Amino acid sequence: MSSNPTQSIIMIVVMIVIFYFFMIRPNMKKQKEAKKFREGIKSGDKVVTIGGIHGKVLEVSETTILIQSEGSKLRLEKSAIATSVEDQITEKSV
Repeated sequence: MSSNPTQSIIMIVVMIVIFYFFMIRPNMKKQKEAKKFREGIKSGDKVVTIGGIHGKVLEVSETTILIQSEGSKLRLEKSAIATSVEDQITEKSV
C-alpha cells in the first residue's frame, strides 16, 4: 500500500494551517494588544507590573515609566507593565 504523495503534501499543509490558526495567530493578537496597551499608558494610570507591584504612573518616557507605590518611586521598562488596575476590576466583576 503506497501513499499518494499529493495526499501527504495536502495533509502537511492542512496541519500547518491548523497550527497557525490555533497557536500562532492568537499569540500574535495578544502581543499586539499588549503593545497597544503599553503605548497608551499615561500619567495618573494605576498599573500592575509583571512582578505584582501595584502603583500609580507618575511619568512616562519612550521606553520607561516612573511609578509610585507605597511611597516609593520605581523606574521600570514599559515591557514590565502587565495590566491596569481598572482592567483587573472589570475582569473580576464579569
